[in-house]
Amino acid sequence: MLIDSHCHFDFEQFDLDRDEILKRCLQFGVRKIIVPGVTANTWDRLLRICLPSTHLFPALGLHPMFMNQHQTQDLTALSDYLSQYPAIAVGEIGLDFYLANHDKASQIALFEQQLVLAVQYDLPVILHVRKAHDPVLILLKKHRVKGGIVHAFNGSEQQAHHYIKLGFLLGVGGTISYAKATRLRRLFASLPLSALALETDAPDMPLQGQQTTRNSPEYIPKVLAALATLRPESADAIAETITINVQTLFAI
Repeated sequence: MLIDSHCHFDFEQFDLDRDEILKRCLQFGVRKIIVPGVTANTWDRLLRICLPSTHLFPALGLHPMFMNQHQTQDLTALSDYLSQYPAIAVGEIGLDFYLANHDKASQIALFEQQLVLAVQYDLPVILHVRKAHDPVLILLKKHRVKGGIVHAFNGSEQQAHHYIKLGFLLGVGGTISYAKATRLRRLFASLPLSALALETDAPDMPLQGQQTTRNSPEYIPKVLAALATLRPESADAIAETITINVQTLFAI
């Protein structure tokens, strides 16, 4: 069994063939898909898609790339939703200092308030972090959440080990299939398998050779194959360990 630990399966890019994709996922052994929320006005749609399915697992959060869409009342709404619905995590949340004209103070305030909610509801978090690993780590040491996943991890080896010590898994996606991603490939070749999770970030983050097509959760076996070329373990051993990692973290 494989798990896609990060897929925006609620996005409109999947509206025409979502059921067919899910059927193919099951045929390929992708039994569970975690679907993180990004804005308050999309949570209802996400839940409508996920809750009837035994294969889709919702997370709810306010993404730092959509700061212009978030409202003050969204934090209260997030608390209400977390109390009413079976979200498995708070996410996708974090800091993105790569964005042009980003407002660090506003991002940090929003992120920290969501960490507080994760502690309150005893939930792990799904993190989006770009050019901001050190401030994120500082806040995670302040707010001891129930672990989580650092989506599309692209930090240093030292930062990776800091996350691992805090109970986090590191998301491995299609980026490792790119020959030019030498630093990242070396990193995921050496990190403990117990600290990794597979993800697609579909419909984004395509694999090498698929840049012109929509990414899909059915391609998780290809991410697994790419990781297996970098490590000494067999693909089956990698799949077994990484699946247990994610199942244990999210209790799914």
